[in-house]
Amino acid sequence: MQSEHVRVLIVGSGPAGYTAAIYTARAGLEPVVVAGLLSGGQLMITTDVENYPGYPDAVSGPSMMEDFQKQAERFGAKLFFEDATRVDLSSRPFVVETDDRRFTADALIIATGASAKWMGIESETRLTNLGVSACATCDGALFKDKAMAVVGGGDTAMEEALFLTRFATKVTVIHRRDELRASKIMQERALGHDKIEFAWNATVDEVLGDEFVTGVRISDVKSGEKREIPIEALFVAIGHQPNTDLFQEQLDLDEQGYVQVAPGSTRTSVEGAFACGDCADKVYRQAVTAAGTGCMSAIDAERWLAEQGIE
Repeated sequence: MQSEHVRVLIVGSGPAGYTAAIYTARAGLEPVVVAGLLSGGQLMITTDVENYPGYPDAVSGPSMMEDFQKQAERFGAKLFFEDATRVDLSSRPFVVETDDRRFTADALIIATGASAKWMGIESETRLTNLGVSACATCDGALFKDKAMAVVGGGDTAMEEALFLTRFATKVTVIHRRDELRASKIMQERALGHDKIEFAWNATVDEVLGDEFVTGVRISDVKSGEKREIPIEALFVAIGHQPNTDLFQEQLDLDEQGYVQVAPGSTRTSVEGAFACGDCADKVYRQAVTAAGTGCMSAIDAERWLAEQGIE
């Protein structure tokens, strides 16, 4: 196995990882990015991005990530499109391995992101980006004056449903129980909104449509009764899972698995290791906030290396 020592190693790509790469590369730190076999993060399954500053016209998620990648490479970041399979943070330099190579690093930037939880049905996968989405903030405006639905019963689902009322003619919340899990204030807002309807005790059997979403078929979990709801967009809001399995028992994670960072910084519980983007952010989860923390992690890492006398 090849072995290489680097000053800064970035695990993960997407807006956070690529921004960290741009900043550390411009600082002359010659970063290496273990970008993953499926690089680019969640934006790779996003169609039109309309809310990222600097793109006055809609840009596809993959096109945006290609721009980020090119910019990082332009300043000298070295990318490997391989998955990190093992990490050792027990001592410095840190060790990160893929199936093909081994890196040691003075500083580590973790940008592994998070993955939306999906229902796991074939039609959901087939119609992703064709009316099925896991991000109302990203895609809701694309379906202005259309009927929409949200799957879920927690705070995130209520936030998505309330946000979508700005654009939708009607929003149907599909929830498998007969009461919401959301906080009291979010429940009150959603239950009191005249554009939001509820399909209680219901699960989605199938997302309907050939080229685009035209509806959903749901089942009543108690009676087994099936019915169809005509919609043109379905937003799945049943949670996110941070991609932090590699760091279990090596870093302080919260109960959901998100990397815990010091307030106002990207420093983790291990000195010299920094975290940015959705693996450490369960609140905003936007491309622009991920890029912002990517910048923060690069500056934090650069300053830390200077303190250690590693220029």
